[in-house]
Amino acid sequence: MNAAADIKPGHINPDPRARALEALAAKPDGVVEAIASTADVTPAEILEILPKGAAVIASKEAFADIWSELTTWGEVLFIVHTDDIVLEAEGSLPAGSEAHGWFNIHGDSPIGGHIKKDNCASVTFVDRPFHGRRSCSVWFMNEKGSAMFKVFVRRDENRELITEQLAKFEGLRDRYAAL
Repeated sequence: MNAAADIKPGHINPDPRARALEALAAKPDGVVEAIASTADVTPAEILEILPKGAAVIASKEAFADIWSELTTWGEVLFIVHTDDIVLEAEGSLPAGSEAHGWFNIHGDSPIGGHIKKDNCASVTFVDRPFHGRRSCSVWFMNEKGSAMFKVFVRRDENRELITEQLAKFEGLRDRYAAL
């Protein structure tokens, strides 16, 4: 029997995985952070229970290589999602360089700044439905189980994923899935 099915209305299940499964089942194509909040778990815990292949996790040592590949994708959607703001910026990712404990990104793009690269615990390739449509993104995860930031495959004027970016996403994801 499914542990989530054993939960009685008004009862808070003490098992985090069961809570996560129940919250994901209630809104399978919802915002991961909202699902995690409902279940009182981290976004990483939600990503871990997605169907096979929906979340492919690469080690933190892959940060620079993955970032370098993302700089070849053209304009992407860059999102920082906290409890207080969902900041979205469209632009190409500039090449980065490391100095003084930071991964610094500067260039001819609205996306720029300084990333505390050492806080990155893993990089997760996420391919799942979002509000009824396929969504593909790369999440740079911290040790607390939250996304530091996310890089999304963009959509065209018909709201379809841009074919060239999708192919690059799938190729990069598949390279890390094979490890």
